[in-house]
Amino acid sequence: MPDDFDGYLSPFSWRYASPEMRSIWSERNKRLLWRRIWLALARVQSGYGLVSADQLADIEAHAAEIDIPRALEIEAEIRHDLMAELKTFAEQAPLGGGALHLGATSMDVEDNADALRLRDALDLILVRLNELLSVLAEKIDAYAGTPVMAFTHLQPAEPSTLGYRLASYAQDLLEDGLALRSARDGVRGKGFKGAVGTAAAYGDLLGLEAVPEFERRLSEALGLPFYSIATQTYPRKQDYTVLAALAGMGASLYKLAFDLRVLQSPPIGEVSEPFGRKQVGSSAMPFKRNPINAEKIDSLARSLSVMPQVAWGNAAHSLLERTLDDSANRRSLLPEAFLTADELLGTATKILRGLVVREETIRRNLAIYAPFAATERVMMAAARHGADRQEMHERLREHALAAWAVVQNGSANDLIARLQADAGITRFVPPAEIAALADVQSYVGTAPDRARAMAGKIKEEMSNRPVLSK
Repeated sequence: MPDDFDGYLSPFSWRYASPEMRSIWSERNKRLLWRRIWLALARVQSGYGLVSADQLADIEAHAAEIDIPRALEIEAEIRHDLMAELKTFAEQAPLGGGALHLGATSMDVEDNADALRLRDALDLILVRLNELLSVLAEKIDAYAGTPVMAFTHLQPAEPSTLGYRLASYAQDLLEDGLALRSARDGVRGKGFKGAVGTAAAYGDLLGLEAVPEFERRLSEALGLPFYSIATQTYPRKQDYTVLAALAGMGASLYKLAFDLRVLQSPPIGEVSEPFGRKQVGSSAMPFKRNPINAEKIDSLARSLSVMPQVAWGNAAHSLLERTLDDSANRRSLLPEAFLTADELLGTATKILRGLVVREETIRRNLAIYAPFAATERVMMAAARHGADRQEMHERLREHALAAWAVVQNGSANDLIARLQADAGITRFVPPAEIAALADVQSYVGTAPDRARAMAGKIKEEMSNRPVLSK
């Protein structure tokens, strides 16, 4: 929780996202990464005789001494944040400070640090996603065979199962996991290529023939692969690729949350997000139980959906060897994309872990609407016994419309009784068979088996992946 509320604070500073994700994108962590890169550069350069052992020891001794107030004081004078941090570091390490940043340009440090943050943030997102999928798998297994009324065009259609509906969300999220994993494994740094990517300054220091091995050692020291071609920055398409994967996951979570909002509305009322004993739904209407967490997911997911467009513009407008079209917006774009995604996953996990399933309401809705689905089965059974398909369709349609009118007037659905009383139908399909065909338990097809298979697939894939503790 912040200490100072007198100035603007981003909601991501305290309301949204986890402390772990905030830490990755914190000012302190960014500066620690800058210093880690300067230290790696000094260590590798020491192997070429450019940094003495005493200088390197001095740099190592002060690498973790972040002093943001001093750095900001210097920045106020020189108007360059990275140089201000560099000068702060050099003040703290008077012997080694003069050897820092030798041959480098700002983006040799900043872009490699950003690549490291992207990768760390993607690792955390993947852990959060795995946790959500594990919770989903539990719910899918629990409700794989629980019949529910399925809806197409937001109208009652045919029975499915709750587990199968949940499995559809899980399938999308598994695909999102593959995209995020691919993005994570593809993250690369700029490397150390200088002002326009030619590594000319490093060539002057080391000789051009030594530059490839020099950069290879730095890649190994940082544990980060580098682009073979970069200008002053790494290609900004990398940001677009990463944010597009995050936004794709956002779309999956948006649908899950939107569906939950529909299903939680009292006319359906089958499931709902958890609601605290002392939680207030409305300041004016004490009875309200608003789906605020699902609504938050949809609100933040819409915001996330447009972030790849900004990243696209940054890539497209990085003219020639670079412009600053990207610089200002990336300060908030990259952190907030990940902070948003982190909040989406945490909220979705909270909802699903505490999901309220009202099975009596589910049965009530099935009693109201499921009989209509039996008309297709009766029509097929009649056709198998020699009935004219078109004539049977019209007869069933008339009964269905009459039963709809009964339902809309608030009475119980009498469709099955109507069909059982129609001699034109029962000459082909006896009343007992009509009753059997109307049994929803026998009309969910392969949904239970497919749902359980999806739960099994999730558990198999998650077995070797880290999951946060509950």
